[in-house]
Amino acid sequence: MAKKVYTDYFFDEPAYNTHDGGYIPLVTPKVEPQPLAIPPLLKPDRQTDTDDYYTVTAQESETQFLPGKKTKTWGYNAGFLGQTIVFRNGKQTHIDLENKLPELTTFHWHGLNVLGPITDGGCHAPVYPGETNHIDFKVHQPAATTWLHAHPCPSTATQVWKGLATMVIIKDDVEDQLPLPRNYGVDDIPLVLQDREFHDDNQFDYRADYDPDGVQGHTALVNGTVNPYFDVTTQRVRLRILDGSNRREWRLHFNDDLEFAQVASDGGILPAPVYMTKVMMTCAERDEIVVDFGQYQPGDEVTLMTDDTPLCRFRIKSFVPDDTKLPEHLVDIPDETPTPDLPVRTITMDGMDDEVALDGKKFDMSRIDARQKVGDVAIWEIRNTNSTENGMVHPFHVHGTQFRVLARNDGPVYPNEHGLKDTVGVNPGETVRIKVKFELTGVYMYHCHIIEHEDGGMMAQIESYDPQHPQTYHLMDMDTLRNAFAKEQGIKPEDVWMPGM
Repeated sequence: MAKKVYTDYFFDEPAYNTHDGGYIPLVTPKVEPQPLAIPPLLKPDRQTDTDDYYTVTAQESETQFLPGKKTKTWGYNAGFLGQTIVFRNGKQTHIDLENKLPELTTFHWHGLNVLGPITDGGCHAPVYPGETNHIDFKVHQPAATTWLHAHPCPSTATQVWKGLATMVIIKDDVEDQLPLPRNYGVDDIPLVLQDREFHDDNQFDYRADYDPDGVQGHTALVNGTVNPYFDVTTQRVRLRILDGSNRREWRLHFNDDLEFAQVASDGGILPAPVYMTKVMMTCAERDEIVVDFGQYQPGDEVTLMTDDTPLCRFRIKSFVPDDTKLPEHLVDIPDETPTPDLPVRTITMDGMDDEVALDGKKFDMSRIDARQKVGDVAIWEIRNTNSTENGMVHPFHVHGTQFRVLARNDGPVYPNEHGLKDTVGVNPGETVRIKVKFELTGVYMYHCHIIEHEDGGMMAQIESYDPQHPQTYHLMDMDTLRNAFAKEQGIKPEDVWMPGM
């Protein structure tokens, strides 16, 4: 049976961000090509057979993106973005969260199934300047590409724009046995896709660039590199791609329509490879693809593009021929039966610009909007109420779980959506049905991951509860956060700029 190769982006073309009134096209800067930065792996403070100990530090720095002055940036154990963190399924993990920034931040483990709300690291878990918080959790999920980013409502977008985002890789025994490239930095390559605007003296100015429908910039960054290239020294290369942008979608393809295989999505390995020449990613999604460069000769160059803009040039060097083929089946993913008699939860993603809301309401961090019992398998229906004529794709994200995508408008899901997901793009006028199970107790946020939309109130909270062990949570409130930011900035609370609120 011939394999199917998909050659379209799946999402509704009228909803692409290129049609936004505030769309900012990418412009390739006139700078010399630079080697793609590969973030180093974060070294554990200590490691045993059962436990890993890390220190993750949010810090200020400067980064040389463009000729001239360095840009003031923030990062995790790095000047911009961060060192890649590796966890192992089944290990107890202990992390000191150190804040060396001039303002409070939080450390959100996007895609990790950990206790909420404190370990999860949303707005309820601030780490104040000069302080260190400690968290402990056991990794209990399959191998996947996840990530860490700041989440201090409503300043998430500002802090991510400054650089607080980094990749987190989970490994396990099942993925270890698959014929996938896994030599980090050689044939297993992280690609964090973002865009930025550079102002006078090469500085970021988030406030000047602010757009309630999502901040964009003219310059693409890949792992914080402008105009990057990567030297290919192996025939097969695995790219772990993260849409780490505040707003931008990425419609990826190679300049010669080279075929590639998607082998994983947000929550881990797919049941089977999906072969394609194009893939579109919405904010916060992760796609792992395997690219076979066997048809090229040393000296050739192949370019990864988004729409018509080059992102990264792959320069072919000598490599040993590799006839490894991906199997037709990769992993089994349990298909759990929904809990009987549970009502379907309906959620609407409403509005655009300053009018965004979830279920017609703005986010209140001290309000719990829904409850679901631990272990229950529930059906959620997510509807994007935007107009199909001039609406936008809203990427829907749930903290603290990985879900299954069941249907789009009662029809099939996209071919690369048969794995575990924590973020799914919903087209205007579309209803996406997902199957959600929480394995741990806690209060978890769910929201649009256009970051300015979540900051602007397109977010809600659900309590995952155990009726045998009821809990009371101390939830953060806006006044406390505003007063803290005011104290740090040396201004009156009423003068604190909180975009979107």
